[in-house]
Order: sequence, then structure tokens, then C-alpha cells
Amino acid sequence: MGLTILWLDILHPTSAFGLGVLVEETHDHATGDIPFGSVDELQAALRRQTYLTDRGLATVIHLALALGKPLLLEGEAGVGKTEVAKVLAPALGRELIRLQCYEGIDAGQALYEWDYSRQLVAARAPDLHLDDVKDLFSSEFLVERPLLAAIRAGSSAVLLIDELDRADDEFEAFLLETLSEFAVSIPEIGRVAAMRPPAVVITSNRTRELHDALKRRCLYHWIDHPSLEREVEIVRVRAPEVPEALAREVARVVSRLRDMELAKHPGVAETIDWANALNYLGVAHLDGEVAAGTLGAVIKDHDDEEIVRSRLGEVFERG
Repeated sequence: MGLTILWLDILHPTSAFGLGVLVEETHDHATGDIPFGSVDELQAALRRQTYLTDRGLATVIHLALALGKPLLLEGEAGVGKTEVAKVLAPALGRELIRLQCYEGIDAGQALYEWDYSRQLVAARAPDLHLDDVKDLFSSEFLVERPLLAAIRAGSSAVLLIDELDRADDEFEAFLLETLSEFAVSIPEIGRVAAMRPPAVVITSNRTRELHDALKRRCLYHWIDHPSLEREVEIVRVRAPEVPEALAREVARVVSRLRDMELAKHPGVAETIDWANALNYLGVAHLDGEVAAGTLGAVIKDHDDEEIVRSRLGEVFERG
């Protein structure tokens, strides 16, 4: 099978040096050693990390690991997308490397930068010779950013690319090519490539639509809010000191809050926070008065709080 070699030249924002990223249009990554023989084993391993998955999510994680594919997770904020990578790393016995995306992030901030202050100090050394100038651009002065760190770590790492939808289209295109090869050519040092790629988890809150080209590289799963019974189980696992009756009441009320037209629906993290807060206050039974006094643990928007306060009677009248 023929391979098309592309060069993506990116001008470093504070340097005259170009950054060449060597990628191949088509490439099949070798799969790493996966310690899970089945989906059930994966579910059990994640449960030991206090993360409960349904069968669908566990299956797609298992396939992503076995096939060496990035895993793209989408869903509303607070449903546990980021947590997948956080618990998968210790479950696999790997290092977690996180690339937090934001508006304006560029290749230099994701790959590498030179430590210019240290280079300047070294350049002023009285014993510096002309032949030593090239050493100023050695790995000693290279500052690894998450993507380069993940390339060097290879299959001993889990790379979390968090909230990719916050980045712009240009960065997404750059990331697509980097994920194709997991190699980078640093002009002053040479080519750095992963023998085996890390496990990759990409998350998106869908504030914008990701491109089809990136989606085709990944396995995909939408994480929805859990069912009532699953949410109660999650609260009991993540906050075992909370009584089951209180956990059930909190999960039921949160489920009703999600039916309202709110700017930000409470996620599972808010359910756990609320249950913990109520238990700390010694609350045995959740009612409207208690809810009104503790809404700050579950509702994080002023307008949403006003809506919920005006409808608390309706929420608790439903039994």
C-alpha cells in the first residue's frame, strides 16, 4: 500500500525556526499489550477505580484499546467524559498526559517550546565556544508539551485531549495529522516517533461540531446522563458514606432538574457533590426547604437557580 507523505510547516510563535510534522496519510498503528481479555474485565478494572460504565461505553473503550484507535467521547458537561481517561490510566498502569484545549491554542503550546531563558544564560557563559552553539538547541533546553510528551511516552501513557471543541479548526487539523503518525520532526534534534502510540481519549462538549475527518480516525461514543438506578449506584461508589436512601432522593431530584430548561443541567459530579454536602450537614431526608438552602452544590448558574427556586414546589410535589 502506497503512502502519501505530507509536511505541515508551522511557524513557531516566538522563534524563526519552522516546525515540521511528518505524517502519513494512511497508517495502521500496532496495538499495545492490553491487560483486559474481555469487556467484563475492563468494566471490573474501571469499577476498582470507582468508575461505573454501562456495557456500551465499556465495549467502545475495549475496542479502542485493542485496535489502537483514538476514542472520541461526546456528551453534556459533567457526564464523566474526562474521568474516563483519568481512571483508564491507573487501570492500565500508565501515565496520564493531559492536553487541555482552549481558544487560541497552537502547535507550539501543544508540542514543544525552547527554554529561551536557559538558552540565554548558557549562551552568556564565558567558556562557550562556537562549536557549542548547536548544543543550545539540544534536548536539555527543550520544554515538552503534552503531545511531544505523549509521543515519547508511547504505549506507557494515556493521552487525554480534553474539550477539543474549544480549540479552533486549524488546531484540530494539526491534531488530526499528528494523531495519524505520532511522530514529530524537530529541526534541531531530529525525528521523534512513538514505537507504539499511547491510548488516546478525546472529549468534546459539542460547543461546535468537530470535523468528519477527525471523527473518521476515532471510535465514537455519546455519554448520556445515567439512569436513576445507575446514578444511585455511582453516588454509592464515589461517596460510600452517603446513606442509600439519601443518595436515591438526591438522584431523583437531580433527574427532575435535568427535565427543566436550564442553561447548564447538573451532571453526575454535581449529584455527588450535593449528596456529600447534605450528608455532611447531617440531612437524612431531602425536602424543598433543604434543597433551597443547598442549591449552590448542584446548580451553578444564577438564572438556572432562579428557575429552580421558583419550581421547587413542583419538583417535590411529584413525590
